[in-house]
Amino acid sequence: MLTNLAQCGDDVDRAAAGSVTAPESECNVACSGDNQYICGGGSRLSWYLWKGTPLYVWNYPTGTAAGRYEYLIGGVVIPLLTTSGVNGKYTFVEKFGTGPPNSTGAYELDVTLTGDPSKAWRPMHVKTDVFCSASITLPDKVGRQINIGGWSGTSTFGVRLYWPDGSPGVPGVNDWQENVNELSLQKGRWYPSAMILTNGSILVVGGETGSNGPPQPSLEILPRPPGAGVYTAEWLQRTDPYNLYPFLAILPSGGIFVAYYNEARILDERSFNTIKTLPNIPGAVNNPGAGRSYPLEGTAMLMPQYAPFTAPLGVLICGGSTIGAAIALDNCVSSQPESANPAWTIERMPSQRVMPYMTALPDGTFMILGGAYQGAAGFGLATGPNLNAVLYDPSKPLNQRMSVMANTTVPRMYHSEAILMQDGRVLVSGSDPQDGKNPQEYRVEVFRPPYLLSGRARPSFTITNKDWAYGAQVSITVRLNGGGATRVSLMGAESSTHGNSMGQRTLFPAVSCAGATCTITAPPRANVAPPGWYQLFLLDGPTPSTSTWIRLGGDPAGLGNWPNFPDFKKPGV
Repeated sequence: MLTNLAQCGDDVDRAAAGSVTAPESECNVACSGDNQYICGGGSRLSWYLWKGTPLYVWNYPTGTAAGRYEYLIGGVVIPLLTTSGVNGKYTFVEKFGTGPPNSTGAYELDVTLTGDPSKAWRPMHVKTDVFCSASITLPDKVGRQINIGGWSGTSTFGVRLYWPDGSPGVPGVNDWQENVNELSLQKGRWYPSAMILTNGSILVVGGETGSNGPPQPSLEILPRPPGAGVYTAEWLQRTDPYNLYPFLAILPSGGIFVAYYNEARILDERSFNTIKTLPNIPGAVNNPGAGRSYPLEGTAMLMPQYAPFTAPLGVLICGGSTIGAAIALDNCVSSQPESANPAWTIERMPSQRVMPYMTALPDGTFMILGGAYQGAAGFGLATGPNLNAVLYDPSKPLNQRMSVMANTTVPRMYHSEAILMQDGRVLVSGSDPQDGKNPQEYRVEVFRPPYLLSGRARPSFTITNKDWAYGAQVSITVRLNGGGATRVSLMGAESSTHGNSMGQRTLFPAVSCAGATCTITAPPRANVAPPGWYQLFLLDGPTPSTSTWIRLGGDPAGLGNWPNFPDFKKPGV
């Protein structure tokens, strides 16, 4: 029997609360679930201390094994969304019209020029407010980026396109193109999600009609098929406003996985009707109604896929919060939606996190970064920035996969992002909490994972064929350093916002080597790897090369010829 203990927790929580033992006779209240047992008393809690095999083990690497945060460059933008470009640069978009008065709403960062910020940042321009929009990279031959939706009025219907040009060290000249009178969504959307379908077209899901407006419980396709309207979704209507920025994924066996609030389902790829409903996603031990998508914001990733790509796809969701009290969650959940009877597995995190953001690394691990210890997503709704990074390694046994890594000194709360860089670092940006305590954050950092701090020489490769067909055999010329097993990984082009990495996918295709030549077998079909752009990494043991962008599956929807309007530049197919 303990005094002064307000909630469940670890023994360190008991000690921190100053709880001491009390006479057992003061424990006299029957448990509500089973009155045969006693559950505490007045201002008392029964105390049970597990002394068996630990239920979870967190690793605490030190030195270079913990990775390292590094300052990269002072910013000119408080981004709400970042995207990795196939031109080797990184695009940032921010609130425009509701943001700083001197902002152009968009910038491009060339990390090879960070010694001269005036050259590293290229101002770009949007015409409407991209506040809480969605972005993905298109599978056309130049890897255009598309940005969808926005804050209010015509911006919620916005469809904006950017053709990445230039190269590292060489400035580009292209800019965002937009004309809502020529090209627009059918429904205005604030906080939508987007992804590329297996046929190469664009799926746009959910959102609200505008800033704090009614739900937009529907799905639509771009380019709009002849005669097609929107597809109404009861599950989006019913769970508003806790389903914004839903997590989306194409499944290898067919279908579209969607996770939102505390629910998940699989949709038919043509009709968008539900073909399978998963069990509800577990939340807190004392509140199963906790949520995982904005505004109870967690972060999600697809588990690595390995050749021959016959295993069910895994989904990982970390963090989130509860309705009302806004108690941040201290767990990750994972499932395999395609399995016959999918269930959710809970793994405890080393700390609570709401508004975290996660990015996949080329070795098959994941970095969990930022967020807050308590609250919900939104301006001024969270407290206690979480400065610690966590590495999640799905190759390890359950409940032993998390390592507590290095800390940053920069709070990254609402509107923070992380994306994988071509050199294997993680680009970390943003934070716009507007809480009177933590600043609007212009500084850009990188997180350098342990594989870049080991002192091992990095492998390298050259490649001629950068436009792959499904199942193709592709040769690369390699330089290895004897660091271990040779692998290659394909990392989907990603756009990061609100804990959602749209386009993220990690694949390890088959590879065989003879001397300095390795042959890669491309993934077999679009359900395994949707058509689009991927970073190709060569791994020599744990150490990755610098990546090269390749395109897989072509442009099956002919997006290179879209949109056919005078204000939009088209690359062709």
